[in-house]
Amino acid sequence: MKIKTIETFLVPPRWLFLKISTDNGISGWGEPVVEGRARTVRACIHEMEDYLIAEDANNIEDIWQKLYRSGFYRGGPVLMSAISGIDQALWDIKGKALGVPIYELFGGQVRHKVRLYSWIAGDKPSNAAVEAKEKRELGFTAIKMNATDETDYIDSNGKIDEVIERVGAIRDACGNSLGIALDFHGRLHKATAKALMKELVPYRIMFIEEPVLAENLDALKVIAQHTPAPIATGERMYSRWDFKRILHEGYVDIIQPDLSHAGGISECRKIAAMAEAYDVSVAPHCPLGPIALASCLQLDTCTPNATIQEQSLGIHYNKGNDLLDYLQDNSVFEFKEGYVDAFKNPGLGIEINEDYVRQQSQTEHNWKSPVWRHEDGSIAEW
Repeated sequence: MKIKTIETFLVPPRWLFLKISTDNGISGWGEPVVEGRARTVRACIHEMEDYLIAEDANNIEDIWQKLYRSGFYRGGPVLMSAISGIDQALWDIKGKALGVPIYELFGGQVRHKVRLYSWIAGDKPSNAAVEAKEKRELGFTAIKMNATDETDYIDSNGKIDEVIERVGAIRDACGNSLGIALDFHGRLHKATAKALMKELVPYRIMFIEEPVLAENLDALKVIAQHTPAPIATGERMYSRWDFKRILHEGYVDIIQPDLSHAGGISECRKIAAMAEAYDVSVAPHCPLGPIALASCLQLDTCTPNATIQEQSLGIHYNKGNDLLDYLQDNSVFEFKEGYVDAFKNPGLGIEINEDYVRQQSQTEHNWKSPVWRHEDGSIAEW
């Protein structure tokens, strides 16, 4: 089963899809993308073609090692995202060839359904309580929101009060049983984070995500001393070597590898196993498209320490197109009381509407992250 062709498709709203076809007629799909750098990742994939064409698609680990190690320079978002999409597509091919979901190839399922949370409130949160109540009524048991907008090194008490007001409104509207996760997107700095964490204690937050940037991991140790809430991070880490330090240090409770950025299904399976040894749970990062989500759900289904799954259906980024638009059968992502059933179909478990993908890729998107500035004109973290 030799790799014959590699195709890439830039599709709205901000995704890059990959199709690998083999000489026996079986094809697999992957989603390799860095949000805002999709063209760069596409170029990287096609640079890797010489390592892939005519290779046996069954040899997923050998191909992964070759792509990672033979280029001499390794790691980082672009290279690892390219490898991620290729890895997803190869597992899709192998599952289809053997007639089983991918999780069966990793020892089978440890759960029959996967818990999900839903995004609310956009980049600059407003009407959070109303949106949280709507999600609760749809059956979701947990929501996540961006906790704050631009935040300076030492910000005002008013900025802290805004966060507390939003979280308090959600608690008042939805009660204590709803899980509330706060994503800080690395927008905080240590001084403001310490003050804010103490103020959040009464609201029993499900987890605090990326309170500071991944490059400021030392600050997490300090922040952890100011909150009983679990601390989550990892969406901007790209391999098991990046995760090794935070697991060893012991101040992170949830890791969030992204299966489209951190080496695909193969690498994230290894990262999850490392985390299990440190009594750390896994909640894969996935504000992306249907192929990325299907990959995450395959991993969640066979991973004992997987705890909850991000999904982007209806998220504020998905303007013009959403996950279900690219599927032949939308029912695979039918959410019931905040869960989705384990997939039964082979490979990734989804069937891509290839005609629609090709049609949408004719007008290539050029999505870019917004540029935020503080009141004084200096660049703010988005």
